[in-house]
Amino acid sequence: MASSSSSLLCNLGLLVVAMAIARAGAVFRPTPWSTAHATFYGDESASETMGGACGYGNLFSTGYGTNTAALSSVLFNDGFGCGSCYQIRCTGASACYRGSPIITVTATNLCPPNWAQPSDNGGWCNPPRVHFDMSKPAFMKIADWHAGIVPRGGIRFLLQGNGYWLLAFVMNVGGGGDVARMWVKGSNTGWISMSQNWGASYQAFSRLGGQSLSFKIMSYTTSNTIIASDVAPSNWNVGLTYEATVNFH
Repeated sequence: MASSSSSLLCNLGLLVVAMAIARAGAVFRPTPWSTAHATFYGDESASETMGGACGYGNLFSTGYGTNTAALSSVLFNDGFGCGSCYQIRCTGASACYRGSPIITVTATNLCPPNWAQPSDNGGWCNPPRVHFDMSKPAFMKIADWHAGIVPRGGIRFLLQGNGYWLLAFVMNVGGGGDVARMWVKGSNTGWISMSQNWGASYQAFSRLGGQSLSFKIMSYTTSNTIIASDVAPSNWNVGLTYEATVNFH
């Protein structure tokens, strides 16, 4: 099985479109294009894609080569998805190659769920997400593998805490997908440095209720800093997620 936690080298959450071959009577016909997401695992040799949950063994000797993908469980369908052919092209992200070239891949493996991570931040293959964990050689034919996470939309902040403590869980981060430092600013305060609580969660011990909130985020990979102004309105509530209009690229 493909492992999103150990062998995944680049968590690229691109918008892709896929076309599966479906049976219509006795004739196979392509389905319409639909939206999906893609990552890759392994390296240029595709050695980590050999074997897999479909039992094809050495993919070179069995004729599949490197144009393969592991399917999220909704596509894998308890193994009935093995051998399915998909056409995939990358659209809607700066990492996509010009002209959105199309690649055809065969399903040879399962990308298992990662229940410890949300489906938009690490648990890419969690149900009900339609996701392809491609071999790196296949992925490199449609997009730049250096891109990191290329999400749709801006950075998202899930807010928790109380009147004296703000906890922000950061999601949908573009670029390298990581965060080195964060600051928060209320409409009545200056910038307040936030400390890391755990993982992608940052906290500030300040009274910020009743104020609109802005965040400043520094990327760990590039040290670039962006400001997400007025992400949460003055009547923000804990338990809700607020989306910025900016993101790393």
